[in-house]
Amino acid sequence: MSLKQQIDGDIKKAMLAKNKEELEALRSIKSMILLAETEKGGSGDVSSEVENKILTKAAKQRKESSDIFTQQGRQDLADKENFQLEIITRYLPKQLSNEEIEATVKEIIAEVGAKGPQDMGKVMGTATKKLSGQADGKIISELVKKLLTP
Repeated sequence: MSLKQQIDGDIKKAMLAKNKEELEALRSIKSMILLAETEKGGSGDVSSEVENKILTKAAKQRKESSDIFTQQGRQDLADKENFQLEIITRYLPKQLSNEEIEATVKEIIAEVGAKGPQDMGKVMGTATKKLSGQADGKIISELVKKLLTP
């Protein structure tokens, strides 16, 4: 079942349960997917890789918004963003732990034969492709930097 079909089913469940907050979050996810499908030059279908990118971007936006609202003392709005983030993370692939990411990065470093910080670009290119949707780019970058610095 595609993500869009899964979200449609969950929207129906949320409607029947009269869960307005969840319904709002699900509709926002669906609208992002529909926008990607109807994008100029698009084929009308969205691959699971693109769906993961859309969800990752949405999750990142919700997290940043929540942090800003918390800093400004607007806990009501932060709670709303956190709830939407919870809904979005249901559909994201399982995030890897730091240990799993570090093990994968070490494999990639050995694979590309990286020797020091000057090879960070080679390692990052491969790592971001391999760990796409499973780890935050910021964490990957920090680990690569740490492992390549003598």
